[in-house]
Amino acid sequence: MSGKYWVLVLFVILVFSALLAFHTIPLDSQIQTALPFKNVTNTNLEGIDTSKNSMDVEAVDIDKDGDLDLVIAKEFQPNQILINDGSGKFTDESRSRLPQNRHDSEHIAIADFDNDNDLDIIFVSEDDKTNEYYLNDGKGFFKKSSALQNFLGVSNVVIAPDVNNDAHPDLIIGNRGNNFLLINDGKGNFKDESKKRLDLNSETTQDMEAVDIDNDGDLDLLEANESISRILINDGNGHFTDESQERLNIGKHQTREIEAGDLDNDGDIDLFLANVDFGGIGNPQNRLLINDGKGYFQDITATGLPSSSLRTVGALLYDLDHDGFLDIVAGNRFNGMQQLVLLNNGENTFVDHTADYFPKLDHYTFDVAFADFNGDGLADVYLANFRGSDVLLFQTKP
Repeated sequence: MSGKYWVLVLFVILVFSALLAFHTIPLDSQIQTALPFKNVTNTNLEGIDTSKNSMDVEAVDIDKDGDLDLVIAKEFQPNQILINDGSGKFTDESRSRLPQNRHDSEHIAIADFDNDNDLDIIFVSEDDKTNEYYLNDGKGFFKKSSALQNFLGVSNVVIAPDVNNDAHPDLIIGNRGNNFLLINDGKGNFKDESKKRLDLNSETTQDMEAVDIDNDGDLDLLEANESISRILINDGNGHFTDESQERLNIGKHQTREIEAGDLDNDGDIDLFLANVDFGGIGNPQNRLLINDGKGYFQDITATGLPSSSLRTVGALLYDLDHDGFLDIVAGNRFNGMQQLVLLNNGENTFVDHTADYFPKLDHYTFDVAFADFNGDGLADVYLANFRGSDVLLFQTKP
């Protein structure tokens, strides 16, 4: 036989061997290396117990060293502060930095409430009605303040907008029943002006956003409620009027989170509503609402979102594929509990690309945080999970 024949045979054998070797690599490993996000939980959260009921997470620089740390709200477990070493590897310093109380912590607000140039922390609680307020000593160590002890409710969410335009963060707390609007005196003390400034209702509020809905230069208020979500319009002086019926009017939905952003790049704020049907109440289909530029919304869910019954409890808007349009990352409760990545095609339509971005993750995710934890210029992901451990994903390529 000719030499050419044996060369051909050798070539075929080498190709076959290479293919065989590739297919002996577990499929998960093949996918993991190909995806833009890599699971680094075991190495970068090594030795940290995050397995107990994470409800909310915020990425902020607690110790003023130029990188982003993590503050995590825990349900009936001590809340956590995880300190970043600058490379995205975290150490649990909760015991030394934060009083280790156990309350039904649901949500976090972080701001310089006492005007001393450091970040303070507020956790609001649901079932045990105990809101926690901690003041920073300037080095990232926190002491309890009693300034919120008289404002107790079944609370699910807290935000800290400047309601009265005095350059100090105020508080709006979402409750079962009437919400609270508390005005900051500039020293971290709060006065209840709820009845004076809010249109009150008996809803159970699960989430809130303060954004300029009607493009008039002030912050309006969005309430994600368990029955009817609401839009409260600011008169410019921090007094809010309920205009939901004419501006929203989407009927009853059990909404757990509301995300606001310019989804169609037309200069106004659009909405994504994360819905559930706990207790058989409501429709778990998430909703996509587009602003007409004046703060009136059109529901384009039927054409804009995939049909879904995943029971989404947490979501975030972020331009994941760097095309100039905000995408949606959602944390779900059921159907495998896989997080959902919906890419915006720029034409008011979102397409499921989960398998192209995240490794397979089966978790009950309550909150999602995007931040550059390792300083490489790419946004990483922290998933705060209610059952099972939290997950840290590093973005390895844009």
